[in-house]
Amino acid sequence: MTAHTSTVKPCKGLGMEGGIARWYAKLTHKALDDFKKDAQRVAGMIPAQGNVLEVAPGPGYFSIELAKLGDYRVTGLDISETFVEIARSNAAQADVQVDLRRGNASDMPLDSEAFDFVFCRAAFKDFSEPVRALREIHRVLKPGGQALIIDLRRDASRNALSQAVQQMNLGIVNSLMTKTTFRFMLLRRAYTKAEFERMIAQAAFAAHEIRENLIGLEVLLKKAR
Repeated sequence: MTAHTSTVKPCKGLGMEGGIARWYAKLTHKALDDFKKDAQRVAGMIPAQGNVLEVAPGPGYFSIELAKLGDYRVTGLDISETFVEIARSNAAQADVQVDLRRGNASDMPLDSEAFDFVFCRAAFKDFSEPVRALREIHRVLKPGGQALIIDLRRDASRNALSQAVQQMNLGIVNSLMTKTTFRFMLLRRAYTKAEFERMIAQAAFAAHEIRENLIGLEVLLKKAR
């Protein structure tokens, strides 16, 4: 397990607890098809009975969908106590086994070289120690393991943001709240491709690939065998 203990606040902003976490869980449930697609994609990248870690699973939708697809050992690690409770309840309702724990992405209470794959969606920009989080992801991966980080990119245009929110079909009120949250909070915390490149250079990954889309980035990381 990791030797250092971080004293830095684990996430930027107020954090997701209580009513905010429950609102987010309800909002993101509308994007369940996206979580299913992510799960199917990752299932094609991991071995049978593989160990998968989701960092910051929130309500647990991805982890639950992945657990439905095969005999995978799925773990979720989130700093939010409310999210851990919600995700555990969701997993129980779905009748799947997901090991959901509370912990800091920059100081994971997990064994080294334990996972075949690490997944993180829509949360990396909120980590207060992103380079440490990357190093921790590298540490917990098995040799030859991979990680996929999906998040916003700070240089997304206003037009692209409006188009993306429109595609979510959230309704007038939630669309306005989501667009405002993206523009004035989330995008400001996000990274550009170049900034991600510089952070990755401070970790020990053997290879990486970064793809840009409408308002986000997909960062694929590979650990040496």
